[in-house]
Amino acid sequence: MRCVLVINPAAGGGLPAKVVGDVTDHLRAVCEVRTVVATDPAGTEAAVHRAVEDRADVLAVVGGDGIAHLAVQACAESATALAIIPAGTGNDLARSLDIPREPVAAARAAARAIAAGARRHVDLGKIAGTGWFATVLCAGFDAKVNARANRMRWPRGQRRYDIALVRELLGLRTGSVRVETEHGVLDTEATLVAVANTSYYGGGIPICPDAVDDDGQFDVTVVGRVPRRELVRILPSLRTGRHVDHPAVSTLRAKNVRLGGAHGWLAYADGEPQARLPLTIRCAPGALSVVCATRGGPGAEEL
Repeated sequence: MRCVLVINPAAGGGLPAKVVGDVTDHLRAVCEVRTVVATDPAGTEAAVHRAVEDRADVLAVVGGDGIAHLAVQACAESATALAIIPAGTGNDLARSLDIPREPVAAARAAARAIAAGARRHVDLGKIAGTGWFATVLCAGFDAKVNARANRMRWPRGQRRYDIALVRELLGLRTGSVRVETEHGVLDTEATLVAVANTSYYGGGIPICPDAVDDDGQFDVTVVGRVPRRELVRILPSLRTGRHVDHPAVSTLRAKNVRLGGAHGWLAYADGEPQARLPLTIRCAPGALSVVCATRGGPGAEEL
């Protein structure tokens, strides 16, 4: 079994550099490992694509959602399975896959899964003309929060998103959004729209709490036009997923989604900027093979 281990040493305030020895030891106990240290996005992108082109059995990445997003671009619809060792700020893809959030524990769990020969096939979102995403695509208020959080260097962890959220509330704006699916059209004045393959974004916020990563469709959450004071009341319920019960929130499910609107909101997916609306998204069932901490359940098969 051949594994390429790609490390982003800057993620999580330098956490990967502190644990790389232990992570590598766990993986080397079960497979042949080649380690690549990528110091910038361009180097990371080249490394993950080279691993897949060289037909590595497993691509393991150490870092946050940024390196996971780049790895998804390489592994999508390939025979290379992705193993995530979370060491970043949000770690939303790892959370959705029930991977331990402590990197050495995640490496230990990945090694056990590799030794057992287990992988799962999960869905991905495909943005026409752009790329793939594994978690959530968002536009509007939440995308602006994401952009601000990405620019911040302090504090680490969930507090970064919380502070970014409060600051973006001061400039809250809504926009006319059209959500087109195979089931119909929703025209509304919206605060935000999220198209989800998995439940979480923003460091553990279940924006689409019922999203399932292998059901062949997206969950979509649209928060309509609400005054700033009312949005402040809704925000605490985001942590529990109860925001979907608010009368200003609409939810739907679809295999294909087109988001339009004259305001040209910039969409973010997996925490990374993508393209401005309008854009078209389709669900690609089983497009990604992942090495998970646990074995069994729908989609499990032998490596």
